Amino acid sequence: MTIKAWQIISGIVFITTTCVLFQVPMETWTTAATVSLIMGASALVCMAASCTLSSRWRYVEQLFGGLDQLYQTHKWLGIWALAFAVYHFVFKANLDSWDAAPILELPKYWTRLVRQLSIVALGFIVLLALNRNIPYSLWRWWHKLSGPLFLIVILHWLSFKSPITLDSPAGVWLALFCSTGVIAALYKLVLYPFIAPGGEYKVVSVSHGNKAVHLELEPISRGFSFEAGQFGFLAMKETGLREPHPFTIASAHSDTGNIHFVIRALGDYTHRLSEQVKVGMLADVYAPHGRFKRLSDAQTEIWIGAGIGISPFISWLDDKSIGRFESATLVYCFDPARAFPSLERMEDMAADSGVRFVPNPSDGDALAETIRRVATEVSPQQVQISFCGPKGLLKRVKELMKANNIPAKNIRYEFFEFR
Repeated sequence: MTIKAWQIISGIVFITTTCVLFQVPMETWTTAATVSLIMGASALVCMAASCTLSSRWRYVEQLFGGLDQLYQTHKWLGIWALAFAVYHFVFKANLDSWDAAPILELPKYWTRLVRQLSIVALGFIVLLALNRNIPYSLWRWWHKLSGPLFLIVILHWLSFKSPITLDSPAGVWLALFCSTGVIAALYKLVLYPFIAPGGEYKVVSVSHGNKAVHLELEPISRGFSFEAGQFGFLAMKETGLREPHPFTIASAHSDTGNIHFVIRALGDYTHRLSEQVKVGMLADVYAPHGRFKRLSDAQTEIWIGAGIGISPFISWLDDKSIGRFESATLVYCFDPARAFPSLERMEDMAADSGVRFVPNPSDGDALAETIRRVATEVSPQQVQISFCGPKGLLKRVKELMKANNIPAKNIRYEFFEFR
């Protein structure tokens, strides 16, 4: 069982509310001031949890069922933190009947300034995360400010008058989360490039086609073990290409340790990478991440890969550890003008593994027909669907599952986007 965004946010609000209510008189529980105090504390914990999730720590990723799912929760934590903080900012979190005092005494001017800066900082972080028009290279460096800005929010908590003390349940709760968040932010900002799992690689093969590039890399000193379907953050050691970007590893683990990436030129970075990458270049790969791995006990499978979403299924075709390829059907959804790997290449790979292959060009209906056919050949309850592609097509697949009585729980998918 994995943790969902609504579960962690609900849990934060519930525990924070319980802890805060212990600190204020019962007759003030229903006042706007008490609600404001709860909202402010909840916003702080949500920010701390968001910093912790962005660390990419392996055990945290496992709790959320994969890094893609974790980043969805990371995003919602930021959104709800801003919502809670706005209420806290509008309504005063103090009453004369409370025994309130600051944990850290600051001059009134600085206390007021920190309060105002904290809401600005949080709003900046959330709006930056949600704005998809900012180039990734600029977004990435601005997003690094999240950790230092989080310190401003912590300073606001410590400096304003509150009934919460450090040795109270609420104080311990906030201190625990804030400490973990600061450690996680420090790790990601400073230590991650040096101690994150992964390895150093050299490009040994480059193939271009249809606005995409296929890279093969070999380990220099050490590689890493991974399972087919996982991904890594690729950072080329070249000027303009050093930004770590997530790409699915389009190969299974081999004795040589070589890994493959199939990358479509969709943005500024991937265009530069496609144009500039050459054999002999060095790269750091931070990996493995993700839990989009083939089910070992599925009796009937439909794999649906759209565009560059075909990458994890290429690695599945290359992975002979599970076998049972005769029970799988691969649907390749592609734009005929941009297909990469080519249709012929995908047909050959599927044939070599014994997987039933179904091409579905962008104007075709083979996907719907395949789901209908498979759901009639076996019980719909037995059909397991694995999907990697855009959200619009995911919605269409879910509609087809419902129309063919395939349970909604029988689909697994990985989110394309991390911001």
